[in-house]
Amino acid sequence: MDLGASGNGSVVTEFVLLGLSETPALQPILFIIFLLAYVATLGGNLSILAAIFVEPKLHTPMYFFLGNLSLLDVGCISVTVPAMLRRFGSNNRNVPYRACLSQLFCFHLLAGADCFLLTVMAYDRYLAICQPLTYSTRMSWGAQQALVGMSCVFSFTNALTQTVAVSTLNFCGPRVINHFYCDLPQLFQLSCSSIQLNELLLFVAAAFMGVAPLVLITVSYAHVAAAVLRIRSAEGRKKAFSTCGSHLTVVSIFYGTGVFSYMRLGSVEASDKDKGIGILNTVISPMLNPLIYSLRNPDVQGALQRVFMGRRPPE
Repeated sequence: MDLGASGNGSVVTEFVLLGLSETPALQPILFIIFLLAYVATLGGNLSILAAIFVEPKLHTPMYFFLGNLSLLDVGCISVTVPAMLRRFGSNNRNVPYRACLSQLFCFHLLAGADCFLLTVMAYDRYLAICQPLTYSTRMSWGAQQALVGMSCVFSFTNALTQTVAVSTLNFCGPRVINHFYCDLPQLFQLSCSSIQLNELLLFVAAAFMGVAPLVLITVSYAHVAAAVLRIRSAEGRKKAFSTCGSHLTVVSIFYGTGVFSYMRLGSVEASDKDKGIGILNTVISPMLNPLIYSLRNPDVQGALQRVFMGRRPPE
């Protein structure tokens, strides 16, 4: 297989994704592992959605946002893993230029919506714990829809901007991407034209979609922590913190892997490490989120039992 197009005058019309391993003996093993991870992620997130749908106790803003997060997780893993499984089966690593840009757009659309939705969920916890008297009016059904809609619009705008900016770059070889999906850092490395504008756009996006949401989440939970510590009963403090612990765990995983991926642009030596971070971000995190949110939540656990056993919720 020709893994590179080195001619200076040629234009790359397709890329070659090296994937996770070039060892043929590992391909069937990796196929089984990621197929099981994909099925587990679909099953876990769709179970959360079903539990939210059938359980009246879960018809609240917090679980409305959690349901949307589950949909995003299903979409995020579906953008990367099925294509990787096809390459394991066919051993064809070529990816057309347009397909690569389409994957880039979809991934940043879903990951960006994740950023904003996690921020909205922190704001929801702030209102519920710090402003309980006005919670129902501030977090009305219309407000919930508006917050999710704004998250999607902002994310769509960023994904479109980044994709259009990448489409203006010239790729004249080599065409090998040492990763298992198309993403900005790897494409920047292959560009034979200036990427200054692209790096600037990515820096602005990182500030708007990474730093700003993280600051808002931190501020929200600082107020939440102060309010919870003023609760006199230990049981009350435990219950308040339990509703926030799962969200903080998901935020830590999501932002930790995201920062590691995009803060080291241009580092060719780190490509193999980027694959591990990419697996955490696109496979492990969506697979763990349903478990994290249900592990210490008796309402979700009860709803899941009713989903799988066919029991009706109590009147």
